[in-house]
Amino acid sequence: MRTKRKTPNIERRTSNAERKVPPFGVNEANSEYAAPKKIKYDLEDRLLEFAVAVVELTDDLPNTRAGNHIAGQLLRCGTSPYGHHGEVESAESRKDFIHKLKVCLKELRETRRWLRLVSRLKKMNRDPRLVARLAEAQELIRIFVASVRTTERGRNK
Repeated sequence: MRTKRKTPNIERRTSNAERKVPPFGVNEANSEYAAPKKIKYDLEDRLLEFAVAVVELTDDLPNTRAGNHIAGQLLRCGTSPYGHHGEVESAESRKDFIHKLKVCLKELRETRRWLRLVSRLKKMNRDPRLVARLAEAQELIRIFVASVRTTERGRNK
């Protein structure tokens, strides 16, 4: 009879895919013919960059009653996945881990909705950064959905 082994639940980073980064300078070790180095892309760093981008975007919203309301909502939900991800890393059980992943996912989905609203505003719809923020929100949502599915599959075994 096989017993199920408990995995230690220590703080760990949840990594994203590895991506290739083009070389910045040309020298013998890093020439254009050399294979590009793979850099492990950390999800925490990606969430941090997303939060910074949301902060910068909210600062550019008009200083009106509606602009301030939207900015406040977007600022809260757009920066919270970064903080909640720290909670994910220190989850106490698999169930807790899944729950905290879902909280991040919920906040990212809310952020995407507020970004879509901002993209419909006449004063903001021409901002090229907005398209990038929406795309990044969508990618992060996909990452978290995949993480939840993978973890739930492992839980049901």
